[in-house]
Amino acid sequence: MQDDIPGSFDPASDLDPNEIRVLGVLAEKEALTPDNYPMSLNAVMNGCNQLSSRDPVMQLSEDVVHDTLQRLMQRKLVNGIAQAGARVIKYEHRMRIKWTLEQDKLAVLTVLMLRGLQTAGEIRSRTGRLHEFKSVAEAESALQFLIDKYPPLVARLERAPGTKESRYGQLLGGPIDVARVDAAAAAGGGASGGSTGARVAQLEQEVTALRSEVDELKAQFAAFRQQFE
Repeated sequence: MQDDIPGSFDPASDLDPNEIRVLGVLAEKEALTPDNYPMSLNAVMNGCNQLSSRDPVMQLSEDVVHDTLQRLMQRKLVNGIAQAGARVIKYEHRMRIKWTLEQDKLAVLTVLMLRGLQTAGEIRSRTGRLHEFKSVAEAESALQFLIDKYPPLVARLERAPGTKESRYGQLLGGPIDVARVDAAAAAGGGASGGSTGARVAQLEQEVTALRSEVDELKAQFAAFRQQFE
């Protein structure tokens, strides 16, 4: 099996890992929490750094997420929205428009952006709240659409020795270095399995971030209510 999978998303505008993570979070939360979408900078940061449904787990600062959003706006992949009466700018993705994607295709791409290389069966099971595929064949059909686009957004990898199913990966960051991805996943698995304390610390950080987001929403609601008093 080749270590590098050819990709032709666009060599002049391949996205970096932070850009892929931010776009994936915006697309995920659009489907999962529509009442809180578009998203504030703080909400995007929390989504980027959450521990569940992320591979790899990342820790991006507010400044890094802000700079990433600015770059994505320059690429016309994100809109910044200043809502009337709001103190913060909200952000929304434009992938559906940019690449002419219906929700089933966007769901598949989003899961690949957030969780790395996966089989069609894994993709089907993990897209349930974004789009419900009735069968693996339906998920494969959506994957094939993304593969056939020009330039392609997804690649199908050759089966690894000893495996029964092929994996798929997104090409937004350029060609897929399978060896590097697998080595990083193995290293990450070993680290997480041997450091319960570190995982607890990360969970505590996530809870703190979520509390901060709730406080922000409360403040915005209070300001909104004052307009009618």
